[in-house]
Amino acid sequence: MSQCIKSFIQNLNIVIGCTIGCSYCYARNNCRRFHITDDFSVPEYMSRKLRLLDNPRPHNFLLTGMSDFSDWHPEWTDEIFDRIARNPQHACLFLTKHPERINFHTDLDNVWMGVTVTCEAEKRRIADLRRHIGARHYHVTFEPLFGDIPDLDLEGIDWVVIGTETGRRKGKIEANPQWIAHIANQAKACGIPLFMKEELVPIIGEEKMIQELPQSFIHQRL
Repeated sequence: MSQCIKSFIQNLNIVIGCTIGCSYCYARNNCRRFHITDDFSVPEYMSRKLRLLDNPRPHNFLLTGMSDFSDWHPEWTDEIFDRIARNPQHACLFLTKHPERINFHTDLDNVWMGVTVTCEAEKRRIADLRRHIGARHYHVTFEPLFGDIPDLDLEGIDWVVIGTETGRRKGKIEANPQWIAHIANQAKACGIPLFMKEELVPIIGEEKMIQELPQSFIHQRL
């Protein structure tokens, strides 16, 4: 049986808010629904949550579930990464849609820097990730998937995640099985672990689901 990715990765939203304004943004809707901040378009730093990184039990944390790393202020980044460095028991994942806006480097082995790609026009973000962000581990999330994405350059990528749009947005686009298979085949050809998110089951069927984690997650974090 396929498992929810939240069984493996926990959101740790130390920064909440994003300036990008994607029409399909679930985080913005949740922020408004639960009145988390006054204005989601103005990112806020919740420094009190830093203490959660001191949990001695290993976790896989996604720190950009309700923000984009390109919006983080340098002083926030410095403080958060200092705390991450002091807690190597955790794997800490980050995502951005604008790697070209970032100039950042980390040698921490428990940090995973990634980009979100939704269509062919955005696949340049993968090259921009490698060019503008120095890290030991890179990952790419194809979610929501809005079209076929051929000729991917996945050199140096350590993990690929595929998902589809959820929610009830007018004009919602459901991923096509062929788009999913095309990305999956490219990842497999490069020997990259692939994780298909659970919402793909109704689209491709349980028997075609692949849910692989990087070995460092499997052996060190779970």
